[in-house]
Amino acid sequence: MTAASDRPRGVAILGSTGSIGTTALRVLERQRDRFRVAALTAYDNARLLAEQADRFAPNFVGIVGNGGGAASHPGWHLGESCLVDAARRDDVDIVLNAVVGAAGLEATLAALSAGKRVALANKETLVMGGPLVTEACRTGGGEIIPVDSEHSAILQCITGKPGVEVRRIIITASGGPFRGWSGEQLERATLEDALRHPTWRMGRKITVDCATLANKALEVIEAHFLFGLPYDKIEVVVHPQSVVHSMVEFVDGSVLAQLGVPSMELPVLYALTHPDRVPDSGVPPFDPVALSPLTFEPLSVERFPAFALGVAAGRRGGVAPAVFNAANEAAVALFLSGRIRFAEIGPAIRDTLDSLSHLGGDNRDAILAADAAARAHVKERFGC
Repeated sequence: MTAASDRPRGVAILGSTGSIGTTALRVLERQRDRFRVAALTAYDNARLLAEQADRFAPNFVGIVGNGGGAASHPGWHLGESCLVDAARRDDVDIVLNAVVGAAGLEATLAALSAGKRVALANKETLVMGGPLVTEACRTGGGEIIPVDSEHSAILQCITGKPGVEVRRIIITASGGPFRGWSGEQLERATLEDALRHPTWRMGRKITVDCATLANKALEVIEAHFLFGLPYDKIEVVVHPQSVVHSMVEFVDGSVLAQLGVPSMELPVLYALTHPDRVPDSGVPPFDPVALSPLTFEPLSVERFPAFALGVAAGRRGGVAPAVFNAANEAAVALFLSGRIRFAEIGPAIRDTLDSLSHLGGDNRDAILAADAAARAHVKERFGC
């Protein structure tokens, strides 16, 4: 019989039916001797959630929405509280937070307060509540390991190098589907255009964020809190091949980079095993010749205003990052539903930040109030 200390570690996947959640389950299926799926939660897609539950036999299954057949599963936990309930369970050692949007914050705080590792794929957690998350880590004894390929790359470059001073980190961006498009072309961009990402296959919301480059602003704010670096030491460069995931430059001028094929299997597995490395990630062998050439370009802040707006909100601090995030989520939702044009997303974010710049505070109530105000402002702007 396996000793308690050697038992497979219990993993809760929040957002198991999304792109990161399904990727994580593929990874975990190859790592059954090391990990066991203890809890699954999803926002919707009850049919897929039921298939996952049958395959992995978790002790806890929860769904936020009660539609799509959820009512036919009486043992499931219903409502948004299921995210927090799954994160706090005693049989859960690692919480993989792959929830999309602001709803992921409460579950992250609950997991960290319970002393658990959070494998974080939910950018909004740190963007909205960076100081709250940092405090929850400190007082609860938990830890955050990033799942984003860019932040995973940075972590891999600096792990094992205590006391080595970082001069700067360089986050790479693919440039999205609109790299090279003119401002006039962007005015005519359609939803189909925005969802045609050249290198990654992701959910619709994050794919649009990649098209506006709001995603990179979120990543800059995340990096600020994850690695304790000032914004002046965080840069972004366009790298269309998505092979170099990020770079770290040290004070002596040495630069370390983490490279790999565009696949989320590796960062998911590393978030589970950090600082150890284990075989069978599902990632094909690296072929530098086949993946060449590797090129880099500057990011155009003029054509993609959401990036500069997000970084400026991060620098401002307080509730400004929450306002940026909520305005972006609301505008993207309207774009996905066909109610606004792609070119209206950036101006909607700018107007919301300008209109709500008077809001202050940095506690949970202030952040949630700012989030609600920003969403309402965007809807009012477009008469929704």
